[in-house]
Amino acid sequence: MTVDATTLLSPAGALPPGLYGYDDLSEGAFFLTSGVTVTEAHIVGYAGISGDLFDVHMDDAFAREQGFPGRIAHGLLGLALIDGLKTRCPVRLQGIATLSWNWSFKAPILIGDRIAARFDVYAKRPTRRADRGIVSFNVNVVNQNGEVVQEGQTLLMMGGRKTSDAASA
Repeated sequence: MTVDATTLLSPAGALPPGLYGYDDLSEGAFFLTSGVTVTEAHIVGYAGISGDLFDVHMDDAFAREQGFPGRIAHGLLGLALIDGLKTRCPVRLQGIATLSWNWSFKAPILIGDRIAARFDVYAKRPTRRADRGIVSFNVNVVNQNGEVVQEGQTLLMMGGRKTSDAASA
């Protein structure tokens, strides 16, 4: 599900701060992360860790020759920053493990862009373990101009499942 970028980060109806387990979330629930401003240090650090020294990330002149206004962030850096914002969000999830990402890069993230995300619950399913379940989220990443720059889905194994639910599963 793609959310209209103009209302993407509207807090109306968002989950309030707190600790949320599997049973606390329902389809349609959503939360918002805070934002982070992408810096040159983020890009250089990510390049060093990942080994991705592609010129569009490291050479301003090259990036401009490719039609960008300057160097762009690595796509996976954007994803990593959003995952970090999720873990520091006032809406704290009883996450056990991220099981997958299905991700699209819609527009470049530039140095100086401020990005934030909206996580929408679109499905849930129990697991064989009585205390766990899997929650599916649609994720939309928006920059300071209201432009969706990345979007996709993630599956998160979560704790907080009541054991009585497991008997009926």
